[in-house]
Amino acid sequence: MRTSVSTFEFPLRAVALATALLAPLLASATNGYFSHGYGAKSQGIAGIGIALAQDGLAAATNPAGTAAVGSRLDLGLTVFAPSRGTDIAGNAFGPNASYSGDATKTFLIPDVGYTRQLNPSTAIGLAVYGNGGMNTDYGQNPYARFGATGSAGINLEQLFISPSIAYKVNEAHTFGAALTLAYQRFEAKGIGLFGGFSSAPANVSDQGVASSTGVGVRLGWLGKVTPQLTLGATWASKISGKFDQYKGLFADAGGFDVPENYGIGLAFEATPTWTLAADVQTIRYSQVSSVGNSAASLFAGQSALGGANGPGFGWRDVSVLKLGVSHSLRSDLTLRGGLSFASQPVPPSETFFNVLAPGVITRHLTLGVTWTAPGGGELSGFFAHALGETVNGSGSIAPGNPPGFGGGNANVRLKENIIGISWGWKF
Repeated sequence: MRTSVSTFEFPLRAVALATALLAPLLASATNGYFSHGYGAKSQGIAGIGIALAQDGLAAATNPAGTAAVGSRLDLGLTVFAPSRGTDIAGNAFGPNASYSGDATKTFLIPDVGYTRQLNPSTAIGLAVYGNGGMNTDYGQNPYARFGATGSAGINLEQLFISPSIAYKVNEAHTFGAALTLAYQRFEAKGIGLFGGFSSAPANVSDQGVASSTGVGVRLGWLGKVTPQLTLGATWASKISGKFDQYKGLFADAGGFDVPENYGIGLAFEATPTWTLAADVQTIRYSQVSSVGNSAASLFAGQSALGGANGPGFGWRDVSVLKLGVSHSLRSDLTLRGGLSFASQPVPPSETFFNVLAPGVITRHLTLGVTWTAPGGGELSGFFAHALGETVNGSGSIAPGNPPGFGGGNANVRLKENIIGISWGWKF
């Protein structure tokens, strides 16, 4: 009976606690507004995880990995520190000026992963993690010259709870599936001036925290094609979401779906102590109207904010290449490192709205380490630096009527530092 408590009740209590903690704390922005990886081990190797399952959060990237890590529990905490801002230049309504969006500077992001090997071929798991998000907090409102008042910014948070199952067909192939429960929260402030260009003017700004829930699926495969080479593939469906309190801001009366995403990966064991790995991921932001639709139709007077297939932030799809290496320096010490390159989601013509959502990062450098304690527990840590990126606007502020914002450009910038730790138990 004591064994049952230690292997089931404690993990479930930890999952419940982490779920409660995650909801009010999440905010991040890396590859667009998706996290670059899930779990300390993955984040230390550039977010790689499609073909390289390492801990109880494997299902967040590829549910087939649930059967590759054994029975374990992992609890982690990440400190996320972004630096974001904008410059307004060449605008007729005021002089050139720079604005900092860093009134809120740091964010805490806990996560938890649990896997249980039921028999040699079948495993189940539960991963609870922050999929991503976006936060800007301007003490000095960049839109004040156009009539906005108060401080400005947005806060988008996404919590995923993913129960998973994986089945090992034979020694070479494993298939997995996860049910993805998504909880989103959003708040906007200081952008009430855009109510004059909305189908629901009272639901553009300062409506408090809105929430949304949705369900999707993630599927995955792992294939050991040679004793040294493992391949992987994963696909996640779009998840419907809607913020009714902001139906005058987002297209389709507040629609805000989590975009479809997919990827492939490989892990090559070059020697017993060296593993080389890579992932390629695509995130389909352009297929979500409120994110991918251009604001050009608003500036041309052809559509209103909040309308059917209405204006959005103009984001393009993002493709990410992740490269990493893992080295077992000793039996109790593993070192990791990696870098990733992403395509730019924000076009120069769309920077005016993206003052609120400058998800322009394209490059990450990461380092990670795991120490295995004599008792078998694992202490992992990582550091990730997202190199600063600026997108300079090109014709991004409408000069004439309607709506007429005096021309010029908004230039948006972002850089990030991320540090985290986790503790893992094997059962």
